[in-house]
Amino acid sequence: MGFLVVATAQLQCTQGVAPCVLIAVRTILATSKPAANVQDYKPFVNIPTFGMCNSTSNPAVIATTAAAQGVHTPAPCIPAITSPWSPGASKVKIDGQKALDDASTCKCTWNGTIKVNSAGQTKVKVT
Repeated sequence: MGFLVVATAQLQCTQGVAPCVLIAVRTILATSKPAANVQDYKPFVNIPTFGMCNSTSNPAVIATTAAAQGVHTPAPCIPAITSPWSPGASKVKIDGQKALDDASTCKCTWNGTIKVNSAGQTKVKVT
């Protein structure tokens, strides 16, 4: 059983240099904050930038590294997430979709794994 993720949850990408805050805008609240579900994965709508990207599979990083004569150089992070969070809560649904719990992850096209560092609240647990 994990914590329900809400707006203000802190996220981290394995290829990003800084955490970011989840944006959830639904009207269902938990601890006075909008609750998230597994469909809250859209770049910039729900998941803003992680500052800079370190992934060597990201074309922007490849270009900045080439411009630096082969010295690895991060590029601005532009999340490229194409599928929902997984696995999500197995029993609890929010707006007809699995609730997002703090054990869920999602993937960025540039080989990053995005995880929940902090659910944004510590009172509501979901299964």
